Order: sequence, then C-alpha cells, then structure tokens
Amino acid sequence: MTLEKSIRPWGNYEKFYQENGVWVKRVEVKPHCRLSLQKHQHRSEKWVFVHGYGLAIVDNKQISVEPGSVVDVPLGAIHRIGNTGNEPLVFIEVATGIHLTEEDIIRIQDDYQRDKDLQ
Repeated sequence: MTLEKSIRPWGNYEKFYQENGVWVKRVEVKPHCRLSLQKHQHRSEKWVFVHGYGLAIVDNKQISVEPGSVVDVPLGAIHRIGNTGNEPLVFIEVATGIHLTEEDIIRIQDDYQRDKDLQ
C-alpha cells in the first residue's frame, strides 16, 4: 500500500511505510538524472539498491552503486545520488529520526533550480 507518491524532475518516490521515527520509500531515478546535493538536520538514511547503476556522494566520498549495494547517509552528511546508466536506478530508502518531514532538506546544489528548502 502506497501512503504517498511524488513525481520529481529527477524521477519519483513512493512512501509505503511510516511510523513514529521511521519511513520507507521506493525511489526511482531517471537515466542520467540526479537528486540535489543536500543534507538533513533531523534524519539519517540508508539506501539499498535494487536496480540500475549510479554514483552516490556522501561527504565528498564517491560510491559506485549497483543492485545489492547499501549506502549509509549519516545525520547531517552532505549527499546526493545520480543515475549513471540508461535504465531507471531504483533503491529503497529507510530514514530514521526524531522529526521526519519532507521539509528537512537543506539544498546545496540542484540541477532543477528548485528552492533550497523544498524537495
């Protein structure tokens, strides 16, 4: 059951589980697209990749990802994920924190010229 589906310029996500302190999303990044370079004040994330190939950046460390890869994004880490392939990049995101909200995004750079504080 999907709780929330959201279309973004880089792809989409479906939030399918949320309770106090945790949510779980399926994130799909279109070929050759990437999310904004960002950080969070209230949550950490763990990404488990299930399809496609990409490049994650976590605090200036570049991490190549493929199905089966797991990336840890600690609270406050500057991060982004990009799809380097010709197929969708799909991963499961598990976010944990005291205050979980989509407004907890501090954008540093964005390919789509969106406001720094909005997903």
